[in-house]
Amino acid sequence: MTIREAEAQWQGSLKEGSGRLRLGSGVFEGAYSFPSRFENGPGTNPEELIAAAHAGCFSMALSAVLGSGGHVPARIHTVAKVHLGTSTAGPTITRIDLETEVEILGLAPEEFQRLAQSAKATCLVSRALAGVADIRLKAEHIAAAAADKSTH
Repeated sequence: MTIREAEAQWQGSLKEGSGRLRLGSGVFEGAYSFPSRFENGPGTNPEELIAAAHAGCFSMALSAVLGSGGHVPARIHTVAKVHLGTSTAGPTITRIDLETEVEILGLAPEEFQRLAQSAKATCLVSRALAGVADIRLKAEHIAAAAADKSTH
């Protein structure tokens, strides 16, 4: 199996310190800190990276599910919102909202919703986070022909 990695370096105390996160592929490296994680300070944070991973994974899973049924999407756009709350253990990821918009031809809205839920169930990141956070999906289906007309 494939192994993916990333690394983190941290210096200093929790609240005054800072660190850098780097993806193993080298395509991203960014600063993180207490303010970037628990406030609205500059930099990234682990939860934002989880959101990016979840949005990317779900979009690919949805493309696969749609494609296996002979439906190739013109576009899939997914936003993942990771909610950070508290529990008795301390700060906790409590919920993830997946919001996806798909341009596709020839697919009934009811069938699209069924396939979107199937993609949520098969997405590797959704499966890894199941039982950890409440994962909610809002999937919007846009007929590709209608989308094409709106851009002209």
